[in-house]
Amino acid sequence: MSKKLLIATIVALVLLAAGYWYWKSTLLSPEEQALQKAEESTKTITESATQGVLPPLNVQSNPVGNLPDTNPVNKTNLFSDIKTNPFR
Repeated sequence: MSKKLLIATIVALVLLAAGYWYWKSTLLSPEEQALQKAEESTKTITESATQGVLPPLNVQSNPVGNLPDTNPVNKTNLFSDIKTNPFR
């Protein structure tokens, strides 16, 4: 019975130590918290400052979108409209 108690105590101590290490690693120091708040406020200030400054980008601005088809390769195949190939 004492071996089971000793093993249970060791396992409990290891779990407590691992939990304490995890808890300490997730805590932020006051300097880190201030830095994180500064980063968040910088992002919000930048987003609010650029609102309405840039024009909307949903317009079509492709200058070559309406060019005629001048590719001669499409017009050189004489058998493109034939269902079966006569050379097979």
